[in-house]
Amino acid sequence: MLSFLLVIVHTKYLDGPVSYGRVTILFSWIIVFNVVLAYGMETSFFRFLNLDKYKNKVTSTAAISILVSTLLFGVLSFVGQDVIASLIGIEKEFLTYVILILVLDALVIIPFANLRAQERPIRYSVVKITNVIVYAFLNVFFLIFLPSLSKEIHWLEALYIKNFEVQYIFISLVVASGVTLLLMTPFYFKIKYNFDKELWKKLMIYGTPILISGLAFAINEHFDKILLEWMVGGDQGLFDSGAYGACYKLALFMTLFATAFRMGIEPFFFSHAKEKEAPKTYATITQYFVIFGSVILIGVITFADFLKETMIPNPQYWGAMVVVPIILLANLCLGIYHNLSVWYKITDRTRFGAYISVVGAVITLVLNFVLIPIYSYLGSAIATLIAYGAMMLLSWYFGRKYYPIPYNLKKIGMYLLLSISFSIISFYIFDGNYLISIPLLVVFLVILYASERKELKQILKK
Repeated sequence: MLSFLLVIVHTKYLDGPVSYGRVTILFSWIIVFNVVLAYGMETSFFRFLNLDKYKNKVTSTAAISILVSTLLFGVLSFVGQDVIASLIGIEKEFLTYVILILVLDALVIIPFANLRAQERPIRYSVVKITNVIVYAFLNVFFLIFLPSLSKEIHWLEALYIKNFEVQYIFISLVVASGVTLLLMTPFYFKIKYNFDKELWKKLMIYGTPILISGLAFAINEHFDKILLEWMVGGDQGLFDSGAYGACYKLALFMTLFATAFRMGIEPFFFSHAKEKEAPKTYATITQYFVIFGSVILIGVITFADFLKETMIPNPQYWGAMVVVPIILLANLCLGIYHNLSVWYKITDRTRFGAYISVVGAVITLVLNFVLIPIYSYLGSAIATLIAYGAMMLLSWYFGRKYYPIPYNLKKIGMYLLLSISFSIISFYIFDGNYLISIPLLVVFLVILYASERKELKQILKK
């Protein structure tokens, strides 16, 4: 949420959507390469950690693998900066920051996974929150206070550079990532450096489809911003990418919920896979994910105008608000897909995850190429929704064959249909009129309570 609040700072203190578009595109590249540097090792780590045969070797083997590959990437990237900059269209001065961030973030992948496996959420949260606090503080300092303080405090003059706002954002991220690595460094001194070549091959085989899935996901989620800049071109391309990227952030409420849910539930899926009632448990988990996700969908749509004026104070960005309901629904579909994907992870059929994700990526790329010239960022949003919707349906279809889970499709379908219908009525027909949108939200909550009253009471008692 702190990083989300930085949208206010960035959209207010950067020089309009063009500058924010540059920030959005750089972040998109970082996320794409983050997936490459992780190459599915985190999920492989969880999978093999639960096998007695490899339990004592997984942590060190995975850590050594990530350590070596990351350092190799860092050296090669710094040497070949000119080539990389020309290939992906990033200015060399920004590429240096990107490489540093990627290296620092990759080195904490296994340490963080180890904390999750050990069920140490407090330390995990403290380090993660420290990262965001450092990043947020430096953003606020550099963008808001430094310009005025540099005039009054002599030694701060050396820090202040005019029109350097985009660089300050990524310097802040480098420092935050460095602090995170420093906090997680004890992990590397505690583990026994025992590399098991046979296990490593299995980790790579299991993780390769996850890598493909992750790369496809990165394309689905972030490559549209890059394509907007490429296809629209010039400052207009950066403007559209910036406006789209800022309004896209309003879907972060759904993203935060889905991400937190996935990170907590993924180890649970593996640890309970052998239980007799596991399929029923998975079905219940998915149903409640849809319930809470539907509430978030309607809630954000109901107060979209308030969020727009509060979080994106610059009206230059507001033209892209049309994408907000579409992106919210797309992220809900993505969250459902992650819940449905349990079947191929616990049955070691991760190749299906790759297949499905690639289908989603192909849909994303094809529809972006078709729709961007016609609808700009609206086309990108539509492409994202169709891609995630297709992935969700494909995972459900194949899951029925390989690991049947008794989902309550009637209830899930009812909640989705109601939340989508109410959102369309509220946002597109009545333009966010509170006299319509708030009663619709209340009606949905009443229906939800009436339908899930017994279960909700049981949960509250626990």
